[in-house]
Amino acid sequence: MRSVLLHALRRDLADKRPCATVTDMASDRQALVSGNAVSGDDFLSADHLIEVRRRIATDRSGVIADTQIFVRVYTPPPRMVIVGAVHIAQALAPMAKIAGFEVTVIDPREAFVRSGQLADIDAIVAWPDEAMSQVAPDIRTAVVTLTHDPKLDDPALVSALRSPAFYIGALGSRKTHAKRLQRLTGDGLSEADLARIHGPVGLDIDALTPAEIAVSILAQVIATLRAEPA
Repeated sequence: MRSVLLHALRRDLADKRPCATVTDMASDRQALVSGNAVSGDDFLSADHLIEVRRRIATDRSGVIADTQIFVRVYTPPPRMVIVGAVHIAQALAPMAKIAGFEVTVIDPREAFVRSGQLADIDAIVAWPDEAMSQVAPDIRTAVVTLTHDPKLDDPALVSALRSPAFYIGALGSRKTHAKRLQRLTGDGLSEADLARIHGPVGLDIDALTPAEIAVSILAQVIATLRAEPA
């Protein structure tokens, strides 16, 4: 790899930007695709770039079909932001960490975020509106609200919906979720915005215990992360 591309790749990795090196194995021409930017040799067609960006979005390296073009994808670890240091968070946070997520718990109650299974999890002890600005969710971030308290959940959901977070989920019954949507509509969010919320959160596996609910949430997050883009 030429030094100019190597330096650009290192910058993307340091800034945790999803990107890919693309190599024409027949000619050794090489390019770096990062967001809308393409640097290096000019050999990628519009269709090639669509495929490269699809592979970046789905974190899949490999050879583009019917070509000799190899795509090496570099993506930062996915992040999970959990709002509310409640019983489900005690199970979900360590599970998500084992699954490879960088986990952050947000809760203004310090005693809650420093206890039990959360003691070793990164935490922001602040109100969600302040904490979410620090987190700055991106396309590799999942946001899950668990408190049932509109003072905590709603500001986090508003921030998440105004970000490119790939997953947004909110705990609560269908009745609770309907009331939540009414409140968020009052905050100026559109139907398309609100449709991004997985509520009630998690896959429908008839989960009962906090640990089972955590499994259902993590499974839904992973399924969304790995889904092919529309």
